[in-house]
Amino acid sequence: MIKYNLLCKKCNLSFDSWFASSKEFDKLKKKKLINCHGCGSLKVEKNLMAPKLISKTLTEQIEKKDIQKYQKIRRKINEYQKFIKSNFDYVGENFAYEARSIHYNNKKKNKGIYGTASKKDLKELKEEGIDTQLIPWVENQNN
Repeated sequence: MIKYNLLCKKCNLSFDSWFASSKEFDKLKKKKLINCHGCGSLKVEKNLMAPKLISKTLTEQIEKKDIQKYQKIRRKINEYQKFIKSNFDYVGENFAYEARSIHYNNKKKNKGIYGTASKKDLKELKEEGIDTQLIPWVENQNN
């Protein structure tokens, strides 16, 4: 695959388009199958392009930025987990049963609950009108 920056000679619109190969571009151009997105003109030519070069330092900066993003997300998930553990009762694998007990038996709880449930259980709870939330959970030594 190759990406070309194209320029319409009629309306001066510049746009990018992908082709299977440079030969494919030439073949489509010859058959008059390449037209301008703006005005529909067939007077479309390849525009001047510079290759995108990625230096080692740029790659390292991108990787460092990605790592920082990941760490920020992980810290936020850990904050949520600490809040949940402090403010909700853990019911483990009995989450669906406990949620139904609270919903149908008006079982009063001082705290909300959290635990684990299958996708099937969550779908059934939703169909019964029982509101649940799926939260990413990361197990580690710091939690």
